Amino acid sequence: MSKFDPTADSGSEAEKPQGTLKEQKQALKILDVRQFTISPDDDDIRVDRWFKRHMADVPFNVVSRWARTGQLRLDGKRVSPGDRINAGQVLRVPPAEIERPGRVAKPRTELSKDQIDFAQELVIHKDKAAIVVNKPPGLATQGGSKTNTHLDGLLDALTYDAGTRPRLVHRLDKDTSGAILLARSPGSAAFFSKRFSGRTARKVYWAIVMGVPEIADGMIDLPLSKQPGSGGEKMHVDEENGQPSKSRYRIIERAGNRACWVELQPFTGRTHQLRVHMAAIGHPILGDGKYGGKDAFLTGAISRKMHLHARRLRIEHPDGHKLDVKADLPEHFAETMEGLGLDLTLGDLPLDEKKPGGKAVRKQQSRAHAKQIRKDKRGERRARGENEGKPVKAGKPSKRPRPSAGKATHKKAMPHRAKQKKK
Repeated sequence: MSKFDPTADSGSEAEKPQGTLKEQKQALKILDVRQFTISPDDDDIRVDRWFKRHMADVPFNVVSRWARTGQLRLDGKRVSPGDRINAGQVLRVPPAEIERPGRVAKPRTELSKDQIDFAQELVIHKDKAAIVVNKPPGLATQGGSKTNTHLDGLLDALTYDAGTRPRLVHRLDKDTSGAILLARSPGSAAFFSKRFSGRTARKVYWAIVMGVPEIADGMIDLPLSKQPGSGGEKMHVDEENGQPSKSRYRIIERAGNRACWVELQPFTGRTHQLRVHMAAIGHPILGDGKYGGKDAFLTGAISRKMHLHARRLRIEHPDGHKLDVKADLPEHFAETMEGLGLDLTLGDLPLDEKKPGGKAVRKQQSRAHAKQIRKDKRGERRARGENEGKPVKAGKPSKRPRPSAGKATHKKAMPHRAKQKKK
């Protein structure tokens, strides 16, 4: 926790300011200023995040106003809500404002024994810095409009011996099941958040998708943005204004031509990224009517729930080791696997030590294409007769891989783009 600086005290009666009433009020306001020394647990977090941790009763608009008017200062200098703070710095906070009627924060509802038991049954890993839960489908990660039951509201049940409420580090969609990481202290929350924002955390999802992609191991590189008119509730491919978004898929096993079981890895963290990407290449996730429409469902006894599950999470741990946790499938997903005759033992593919992408992928693809490229160049030279009577030299591998072989990269001019070619 941050240390309270005794210089924030209002002072004794002898120190009360003199002068006009206006001058006295202004002097008292200055004396009531609070100063906090940033602790190591809060190192490198944003100012607004610090307020959320330690002064949750101060709304964001008040923090923004304090910053805008120069009342909020870090080591004597003006600071904005988005600026990062470091351990040992002193944050100057204006006097507390009188709460307006009706703005009193609602106290947390005490959890019932059933709710506590339910929350604790979700735990699949626990140590001094982290808790991992296996979130069931249908349970929202956080509250919202008309959402009263959510994982965030159950976290008081997971204090255990730490005595403090764990914090959410990332989220899953309501209908997506699987592993969610919780941090048990402000310091571990900052540590894990850095790994997620730095893209070093590895997340592996399992999904059942409609049909079978032509390429077994593909990279989808399609920019995404919020779809206009959807109120931000739906995303779409936007090649002009979208944010860069990259996902990898690998086919684990086919269920004939109807569907297949795939592994998905998001390399960026856009809203609904995996769902939009798979729908964009013509293979929506089973049960995802939002992006796949009526084509996202199978007939018969197959469940209509979403078949997207956060199977595995691997992330660096504050203690120096790797935290690597796997979450079992929910009941409806496991039943679909059995109904389609899919072998669960095939699921956990080897996890690449380095993420595919950039120079590594281009180098690998270039090697795969080199032989064909050399053959093509020999054929061209012979056809033109340019090297008649001379030995034919092998051409150099192309630095730019062709999309027709090896791993697929789904971009504008490559297969499985958002707009399918007419057959």
